[in-house]
Amino acid sequence: MDWHRIRSDFPILDQQVQGHPLVYLDSAATSQKPRTVIQALSHYYERDNSNVHRALHELSARATDAFEVARKKAAHFIGAASENEIIFTRGTTEGINLVANTWGTQNLRQGDVILVTGMEHHSNLVPWQLLAQRTGAVLKHIPVLDDGTLDNEAIDTLLTEQVKLFAFVHISNSLGTINPARELCARAKAVGVVTLVDGAQSAGHMPIDVQDLGCDFFVLSGHKMCGPTGIGVLYGRMALLETMPPWHGGGEMILSVSFETSSYKPPPHRFEAGTPNIAGVIGLAAAIDYLEGIGLENIQRHDHNLANYAVQRMSEVPGIRILGPQSGHRGSLVAFHLDFAHPHDLVEFANSHGIAMRGGHHCTQPLMKRFKVPGTTRASFYFYNTLEEINRLVEVLFAARAFFT
Repeated sequence: MDWHRIRSDFPILDQQVQGHPLVYLDSAATSQKPRTVIQALSHYYERDNSNVHRALHELSARATDAFEVARKKAAHFIGAASENEIIFTRGTTEGINLVANTWGTQNLRQGDVILVTGMEHHSNLVPWQLLAQRTGAVLKHIPVLDDGTLDNEAIDTLLTEQVKLFAFVHISNSLGTINPARELCARAKAVGVVTLVDGAQSAGHMPIDVQDLGCDFFVLSGHKMCGPTGIGVLYGRMALLETMPPWHGGGEMILSVSFETSSYKPPPHRFEAGTPNIAGVIGLAAAIDYLEGIGLENIQRHDHNLANYAVQRMSEVPGIRILGPQSGHRGSLVAFHLDFAHPHDLVEFANSHGIAMRGGHHCTQPLMKRFKVPGTTRASFYFYNTLEEINRLVEVLFAARAFFT
């Protein structure tokens, strides 16, 4: 793959920050967008802007066709059995909350167990806390070992028939750990437990096949995979979606309405009340086309090479502590703590040298507490990053050491 040519598809990367060429290492927070996605958004607003599903005129027909084609592309992208298993949401967070407020409220009772892991993003923790408070369920978590992997023995102890839902992250946004999703789903299924996989950091970075994973629900955010912000996907097995009540009420999700009662459309429209983010859906489809044109296997290999090279080079910096797997198969990010600088100070220093990173707890406060750090600095990569940029990062880390000490 000509990764340097592919990099040129991203106009935002061709700029200087603080007098230095931009080195964007914050893709775990949000990825940059290729021209094709930007153009798809512009084309919709310039040529096809109209509401979907509700009018008979030409613009609405074109917008509706593009909207539903995007649903089919999303289904194919993650290996869903049908496009009707694809619900468009604002992102991963809304997808998880939708499941918690529909399936969860309907199925959880006093004393039932919701199982998560110790590395969850707040978006895959707080909704379950709220659900537990509403229903009387109990929230438990699988501990994280020192190497950033899950405690396998604890899984055997905690994953019992008392668990009604097991929700876990596919790739940790703070450790880079790639959890064995297929194995975890199989172990859950063996004891009758419903599973939800948080794919915010895996979709767009590796091939995803929800049927192969064996999960019941899968959530993703478009803005982390070259798509627009404010759009995401909730996949649910149709057998479950058909049993779930609506969450939001309004237009489009109904079959009939009277003052006394309403009846609702089947999935997915039952869960898509109101005017959707039409442009976002169309932009997400363009992002899917773009990623599939490169090949998810190619992206995964490139991510792997970048992350392992970064661990190798960054380990040269005195006083660094890298969290998560130190070698081998890991996600495309490196979170670290330096003994000479607070993460916030370090990211400000890096920004003065044109490097964009993230510093803080990364919405994983329990995980930071477990590793006894106030936060970490995170360098996260995507296929538009280069080995040269990692070398530049290491130069700046050495400069930071000299500056702060």
